[in-house]
Amino acid sequence: MRIIGIDPGSRVTGYGIIDCRGRDIGFITCGTIRLSAETDFSRRLLLIFAGLSEVMERHRPEVAAVEDLFVAHNVRSALKLGQARGAAVVAACRQGMPVFDYTPRKIKESVAGYGNAEKSQVQEMVRVLLELSGLPSSDAADALAVALCHAHHLTCAALTTL
Repeated sequence: MRIIGIDPGSRVTGYGIIDCRGRDIGFITCGTIRLSAETDFSRRLLLIFAGLSEVMERHRPEVAAVEDLFVAHNVRSALKLGQARGAAVVAACRQGMPVFDYTPRKIKESVAGYGNAEKSQVQEMVRVLLELSGLPSSDAADALAVALCHAHHLTCAALTTL
């Protein structure tokens, strides 16, 4: 199964794609969609949608896993993040993919073994788990962590049905 993980953001949206065959997980690609703060917010949402749509058309993932919203101190930021997340979800739905949501805590637990892991710990664990030669950017690593979380969820679900 090919999984795209998405770490939505209104200025930087990370994506990471992996292949999952049972317990075997392989790295396909990762990257970010970086948007200028000067760009009109509505235009940024369109660019997130278009950028992710292009990545999905190129790599043909079968399922999308998206980081769910967390409680932010700034309500305005949380609303913008929610809208960026919506653009990402619509891009996946338009490709006909099912979308799965995971909280930041669940993602960190799945990848680093600790729900309050630091970004740098998640980055390093993603590098180790996918046997990457270098560290991906923090946003791309977060997206790969979302994909890995879904892959682990699938593996655990398959093991409990045996």
